[in-house]
Amino acid sequence: MEKGLVQHPNASLTPRGRAAMVKLVTEQGWPIAAAAERYQVDPKTVRKWRDRYLAEGPDGLRDRSPRPRRSPARTPEETAAEVRRLRVRYRWGPARIGYQTGLAASTVHRIITDAGLGRLDQGDRAAPLPVVRYQRERPGELVHIDIKKLAGIPDGGGWYAHGKGRAGPSQRVGYRYIHSAPDDRTRAWHAEIHGDETAATAAGFLERTVRKFNRQGIRTERVLTDNGPCYRSGLWAQTCARLGIKPKHTRPYRPQTNGKIERFHRTLLEEWAYIRPWTSEQQRREAFQHYIHYYNHHRPHGALEWATPIETLQALTRDNLPELHS
Repeated sequence: MEKGLVQHPNASLTPRGRAAMVKLVTEQGWPIAAAAERYQVDPKTVRKWRDRYLAEGPDGLRDRSPRPRRSPARTPEETAAEVRRLRVRYRWGPARIGYQTGLAASTVHRIITDAGLGRLDQGDRAAPLPVVRYQRERPGELVHIDIKKLAGIPDGGGWYAHGKGRAGPSQRVGYRYIHSAPDDRTRAWHAEIHGDETAATAAGFLERTVRKFNRQGIRTERVLTDNGPCYRSGLWAQTCARLGIKPKHTRPYRPQTNGKIERFHRTLLEEWAYIRPWTSEQQRREAFQHYIHYYNHHRPHGALEWATPIETLQALTRDNLPELHS
């Protein structure tokens, strides 16, 4: 059987079955109709395999690729090469490349997918080297910290609940800032919702995170943040020094360095923020507290071999600390 072809495990007409069927006709003199009835196939099928056997011998009974011998409408190789070049150099999508080359977007999509260029990170000009994934050995060895900005929800719900143009009177609700801190090794997560992202708020959040993690058996050694003003402030540096923590910052314009928390925020949006239309900010805040507990205690994590953060932490510390379920 050729590579890429899959034979049904219970199929009667495997190459061995075809040989037996053909021999009924060629060696034992069975009528084609009788052989077809014996193997529950159409007589045309019996004739096809008989003719192939007579022309090519046992090799004619093997599966063949369904790909045609000729493909006159196949995209010329020079055009496909141009599609790949535009994808790598300009990172354009199928629609833009299709417009540039005169191809259908679906054709462009097939070309770049076959070439392994379907994901943009495969052609990232800023990071041409393979992505290096890391995971610290000890809980608390590195804690990621970042802030996610979300629009507030007016009482009664906004346009997401009622539809655009059908919400109630305009209410100035401003924004909410989710300060998040997942541990790199265990993915244990502490987060709070605040009304700003000032240095004082960020420093206070860091202190509460360290206390919370300490009660859980996580001793915070380093924190990794982006280059936001609150993390470059003197208050942040002083707070880290007082807590015995080494502050680290990502390189400018390289959010993938702090990729774990970027991915966490995406999960947060999908599983909490936008999972349903909220009718008030208070309702969303209450659900947020439940989600924190769910994420830490009940949500399996692929990077942890489908264990939860708390299960991973318990396995590493080998202690069932009472604060783990607080």
